[in-house]
Parts: sequence; structure tokens; C-alpha cells
Amino acid sequence: MTSTIMNAPVNTPPAAPRLGWLDALRGFAALVVVLFHVSPYAIGAANHAVLGHYFDMGKFGVLLFFLVSGYVIPMSLERHGSPRRFWVGRVFRIYPAYLLSIVVFAGFVLAGMTTVPGALRRETVTGVLGHATMLQEFVGGRGLLRPFWTLSYEMTFYLVVVGLFVWGLHRLSALWAAGLLLTSVLVGTALPKNLFGSGMADHRMLALVLALLVGASLVAYLSGLRWAVLAAGLAGLCFVALPLLNGHPSKGASTNSSWQAAFMLAVMFAGTVIYRTQHGQISRWVAFPLLTAITVGVGLNTWLQVGGRFELYKWCTTAVAVAVAFGIAFAVRHRPVPHVMTWLGAVSYSLYLLHKLAVNAVVNVLPDTALDSLPGRAGTVVLILAVALGAAWLSYRYVELPGQQLGRRVQRYLDARLGPEQWRRPPASPAVPAPRAESTAPVPAAT
Repeated sequence: MTSTIMNAPVNTPPAAPRLGWLDALRGFAALVVVLFHVSPYAIGAANHAVLGHYFDMGKFGVLLFFLVSGYVIPMSLERHGSPRRFWVGRVFRIYPAYLLSIVVFAGFVLAGMTTVPGALRRETVTGVLGHATMLQEFVGGRGLLRPFWTLSYEMTFYLVVVGLFVWGLHRLSALWAAGLLLTSVLVGTALPKNLFGSGMADHRMLALVLALLVGASLVAYLSGLRWAVLAAGLAGLCFVALPLLNGHPSKGASTNSSWQAAFMLAVMFAGTVIYRTQHGQISRWVAFPLLTAITVGVGLNTWLQVGGRFELYKWCTTAVAVAVAFGIAFAVRHRPVPHVMTWLGAVSYSLYLLHKLAVNAVVNVLPDTALDSLPGRAGTVVLILAVALGAAWLSYRYVELPGQQLGRRVQRYLDARLGPEQWRRPPASPAVPAPRAESTAPVPAAT
């Protein structure tokens, strides 16, 4: 098939066992994020606020997930060597549970148990387009569910990383991490927070443009046409402008500035640096100082840009805890992982999307006096965890897994119609071994 980028059929890489230590990290981070949202009911809102001055459990989960995502996504993409297969896998991996959470949220609204955020009622078109692309965080909207905000960073990272891959720039992870770090630190508050507009009309136009770009890029990747894939890759690289120049387009944004949004993306590229260092693609003499700078910079830069000793405490302790957690998991990666942790990692995506609804459901059902005693608080926490984990398992079993199976059928159909795609693979050498396994669950988190 001469019109495509491949010259000869290429066998699909065999399925590989999941990396248990990454699943354990996801499971651990999932539990921490859920406990963060449960803690006001467990220890009281006042104590929860005091704890937040010194350590932010929610941001811990977010940064840990971003680090894991940065490690996993390039491994998945490069293992297959196919942008088309990557995107088909991503879409059918993340959208089914995402759409389910929206449907469940709509049910809660109809039942009078929650309401649509005011920003979405005012800017409905922007909200619909933003949710369609998962880029609502950068177009001035906010998610129907608060956990959706990290999906915008995940999607941006996917677009940029695939763009780097098709242009042969994917080994430059250290430069991207360092560039985002230096931009955040040196430019800081001078970065525009809403360069692409702050009004309703601007938000709507930006959401429309991004929806068209994402849609056209996916069509290009699916086609396999070389010129189209290269054009889509170039467009993907441009998406880095969203966190850099439009990181705080409205009051509803979860980050307070573009420099902080850039730092979030830098943490994701830090995960890629770890992956490449492990496989001999980046020198340890480059990786270790860079990773240290990012860890320290998360706290110190927030203090320099925002000020306040509690900001320094909170971000420094959180960043160090993320580094320690990832380091411990990485150090014991060859050891057996408890089944409960791999199970928790498997259902973690649905758990993140649905746990706030579980909290809402339990709090609405229980009487107001349930939190007036220690046994009542303990029972509330146990009930929330049981509902959240049960809902996550049902979503994983009956929505996520069938979605992945459908994605594999779509991939086989496209391979049969267009021919197996092979863009490029890492060179085979003893110094750069191929990844041993694929563990590609998405890792959005919530705070």
C-alpha cells in the first residue's frame, strides 16, 4: 500500500505482562486521593485544612500519577511503533469510563443529588466542546466532575509525545523537562495566564479550534498517510502552548498560573526521563540533577512565585513524598506485588472518575448526625470506600474491559483495511533493551 507510511506488513507485538510495580503505584495513589476527599468527614474540615498547610494529599496523588504517566506512555507508543495503534488504544481505553462517569453524573443531577457547575451552565458550548476533547481545563471551562481537570494534562501530554515520536524527537525528553522547568522558574508570573482570551466568546472559539485540531489529528493518525501524520505531529507539538500560555484561563482552573501548569507538564516529562535513563538512552549524570531540580523546584518555585511559608511546606513535602514513593516502587520493581495493589491499580481510573460521586451519594443518604460521633465518622468513611471501590470494579469489569476489547477489534479492522503500520522503533541494542512490558492504564487523578 504505497499511499501509507509502511512498506511491508509488520507483526503486531505480542501482548506483554503488566508491570506490577506501576499498578501498585497507581493503586496506592488512587487510595491516597480518595482518602484526601474523605478526610474532611473522617477528621473534620478544620483538621483537614490544617493538615493541608503541611502536606497536600491530593496534589501528591496528582504528581505521582503524572510521573507514572510520563514513564508509561512513551513505552506504550514506542513498543508498538504505531501512532495509529496508540491512539486507537488510548481512545478506547479512556473514553468508555469517562462517558460512563458523565452519564452517572447526569443521573445524580436528575435525582437532585448534585448540580451542574455554574461555569458550565453559563458557557455550555465551551463545556461540551471541552469535554469532547478532554481539554476543558485550558478553554476556560471546568469539568462536570472535579477529577476531570487532570485529563486535560493527560491529553496534552499524549498529543505532544506522539508529535515528538513521529518527528523523531522522542529521545529529547531531558530537554523538554529542563525547558519546561526553566521556563516555569525563570519566567514565572511573566507567563501569560490566558493569552488565548478570557471572555466567553474567546473560550468558545478556542474550544472549537481545539476540537477541530484534535479531530483532524486523529483522522490523520488513523489514515497512516505520511504527510498527514507529520502534519498531525506538528500540530501536536503546538499543544504545549496551552499550559505555557493559557494555564489559567478562568477562575475555575485548577492551577493558579501558566508557570504552575508548565511545571505539571515538566513532572510528566520527568517520568519519561526516568524511563529513558533506565534503558540507557539518557546519562545518569544528566538525569539525576534534572530530576532533583524538578523535585526541589516544585516547592521552591511555588514559594518564590506565590510566597508564604505554608506554600513552601506543602509543596516541598508533597514533592519529596512523590519522589520517595516512586523511588521505593522502582527499587522493588522486580519483587512480587500484592494482588490487592495490582487490583487497585487496575480499577484506579474508574475509581478516580467515580469516587467523588460515591462521596456525594453516601453523604446525601446518611443523616446529618452521622458525623457527630467517632463511630459515625468511621462508618461513613468505610461506607464511602466500599461504594467507591464497588463502583470502580463494576465500571472496570463492564465498561473498561469491553471498551478495550472493542478497541482491539477496531485495530485489527484498520490493520486489515490499511495494512499494519510501522512508523519507527527504538534501535535494538544491548544498551537499549526493548521495554519488557506494557502497562498503559491512563493515570488522571483528582483533587
